[in-house]
Amino acid sequence: MLINFLIEFPNFNLFSTPLLILVIQGLVFAFLLFGKYKKKKSISYLILAFILLITCYHRTTYTIGFMDWYDTYRNTKINYYLVSFGLIAVPLIYFYVKSITVSDFRFKRQHLWHFIPGIIYFLIKAIILVYDANQPGFSETQNGYLVQNFQWKYVDPFQSLFSYIQMLVYIVLTLQLYVTYRKNIQQYFSNTYTLELNWIRNFLLIYTLLFVYDIGQTLVDMTITELSWIQKWWLQFLNALAIIYIGIKGYITDTDKLKGLGFNASTAVAFNSTPKDVKESLSEELERNKQTVSGYFDKEKPYLDPDLNLITLSRKLNMSRSQLSEVINEGFGKNFNDFVNTYRVEAVKQMLQNGKQERLSLLGIALECGFNSKATFNRVFKKLTQTSPTEYLKSL
Repeated sequence: MLINFLIEFPNFNLFSTPLLILVIQGLVFAFLLFGKYKKKKSISYLILAFILLITCYHRTTYTIGFMDWYDTYRNTKINYYLVSFGLIAVPLIYFYVKSITVSDFRFKRQHLWHFIPGIIYFLIKAIILVYDANQPGFSETQNGYLVQNFQWKYVDPFQSLFSYIQMLVYIVLTLQLYVTYRKNIQQYFSNTYTLELNWIRNFLLIYTLLFVYDIGQTLVDMTITELSWIQKWWLQFLNALAIIYIGIKGYITDTDKLKGLGFNASTAVAFNSTPKDVKESLSEELERNKQTVSGYFDKEKPYLDPDLNLITLSRKLNMSRSQLSEVINEGFGKNFNDFVNTYRVEAVKQMLQNGKQERLSLLGIALECGFNSKATFNRVFKKLTQTSPTEYLKSL
């Protein structure tokens, strides 16, 4: 019997083998993320592990199909146990990004409302299974009465349409959350390069492109020509490749950089440029606070600390975060990041004018002046001086 099983199944071919290899690797990363969550107690690793597991499960259902499972074992009741976890995975992606962009994120009871559609779908599938399993002749058939007359006709089309709508809504919400985060870290941190989460941007871009590909494939299948399983294989293959990228980047990326800083992307203060005539009529209190901040920077040079942020600076100045933010935004007409980096750039220029480049490299000088990476230094220097550090050095 075992020999017959191995002869008939599995069929390792051009379509099943790549999916199988990629899915296995995805499962490995999922369990590595579970281990990292157990070690660091950071919920972002746990959420991403579940996202990978769900994505691997969806690819597995296609992998065994290309291995000829469904053709070889036609009475396995597979349509009762193939459950789409997309209604669960989509909100998880949103909460994953939220868990990274909000300090000390906690999953709360009210967040469960996001998963109600998925829970309802699972209950319907369970009812279909229980009902059909109690009908005469169920053991001799692959699909019972409710699968053929209720699930295929009503549940599956509605679930598919609802999933596309849900994905579109959560893509917009997640992209909005990420864009707001990228904007507001400029108000809180003096060095933002390691906080920009470019891999999350790439992850959301990949997810969006796969969503568009899926919609396009469905429209072609419904309106132009019925696509074969082989033609639909490419979507599964691209999803499997995405699993590996997400698994690797998600595992090696430190998602705890905001931990304990009290930063919330959705509530951070946004910078608004103040008109010149308004700046000239600053209140006396704001003007005093402006002088206090300016004097503190000239005397104590806090900008030399590469980890300086709005919270630590407000504590040193005995100001509230909103008060300090107002001083920098309204008084100096800059966001926090540009304000601090202006001092750092001036410090670099002063060191270059004093000939420090004879002892230190440009990067060494930048690090001494409070920058934390070459990429940040080059980008900020060019932004604030309209010239690169090398070009500026040549001009001296």
